[in-house]
Amino acid sequence: MIRVLLVDDHELFRSSLRVRLEREDGIEPVGEAASADEAVARARALQPDLVLLDLLMPRRSGYQAIPDVLRASPASRVLVVSSQTGPTPVRQAISAGAHGYVPKRASDTELVDAIHRVAAGARYVDPDLGAQLVVPDGTPALDPISDRERDVLHLLALGYTNQEIGRKLYISVRTVDTHRAHIMSKLGLETRAELVLFALANGLIGPS
Repeated sequence: MIRVLLVDDHELFRSSLRVRLEREDGIEPVGEAASADEAVARARALQPDLVLLDLLMPRRSGYQAIPDVLRASPASRVLVVSSQTGPTPVRQAISAGAHGYVPKRASDTELVDAIHRVAAGARYVDPDLGAQLVVPDGTPALDPISDRERDVLHLLALGYTNQEIGRKLYISVRTVDTHRAHIMSKLGLETRAELVLFALANGLIGPS
């Protein structure tokens, strides 16, 4: 059973979402919150498997809440459900620590599928939103990196450590470090969250 905390400042939306999820086998809404501060408190008290989180809330935004929610409930996964559908909000949410992102206009089927995927440990970004994140300069986004760097990028995005990647690819940790530095430089990435987002947007990881 996936225990879900619903976070949105609109009571009508929370109620609608709760009704939708209560119809689904294997999903149990266990609590609600109407603000970022309340979300952190409820996450700490309930330790949910998944937090469905809006971004636009009074006083403190969902972006600001994500790291605090994950500190309060380290085993929880965060799936953003937002009316914000531009590439910048998606990047910011993933960089803040969210594990997935779906628009509020998503169908029941997509939302439930995203919940199951994210709760199971995968990352998920709505395909239409993900398509906006692909580098739009006419050059395939992965062209700057070598095949070996692509292998390293894929494993990094999946969460493997440098030591684990070295063992899988039969290369030294120092070589993994070098590949990682080259990847980040060539692709203009600064953090692991940006690396994961890039991999999602360009089909290296994500829904199959």
